[in-house]
Amino acid sequence: MADNNNRRAGYLPKSPHPALKKLERLVGKWQDTGDYTGTDTYEWMEGGFFLIHHFDGIAPGGFHAKGVEYIGFDEDTQTLRSHLMDIAGSNFTYTWNIENDILTIRFGERDSDNFYQGKFSEDGNTIIGGWQWPEEGNKLGGYKTVTTRQSK
Repeated sequence: MADNNNRRAGYLPKSPHPALKKLERLVGKWQDTGDYTGTDTYEWMEGGFFLIHHFDGIAPGGFHAKGVEYIGFDEDTQTLRSHLMDIAGSNFTYTWNIENDILTIRFGERDSDNFYQGKFSEDGNTIIGGWQWPEEGNKLGGYKTVTTRQSK
């Protein structure tokens, strides 16, 4: 993923890519429970080209995760990609996808083995899932979460 689209300066799209519509179901304020506890807020940036994700929570081991993420359509990879910055100095990229009722967020590229996967409830107000990643000795690390919409 390119860190910018400077080379497209004279050719930027006039409207948001249709793939961004998949993210609409995330808009609102959410509460996280389980191994990770906290809040997530998703809102569209004016113009609709980016979904802004604010997060504040406590991950397993007591790590305070707080920051902002900008999710948009990446022309180079033809995927929904994000840039995440947090209070620990992280500047990470993720690849997002929502197919049917499954939300998948991969750390880095779309084939990453470090990923979140969650399933939306029938009413769309709960996501049950978790992160998993490889650890030494062919073990899997990760944690589970239940994310519940508080408001739209």
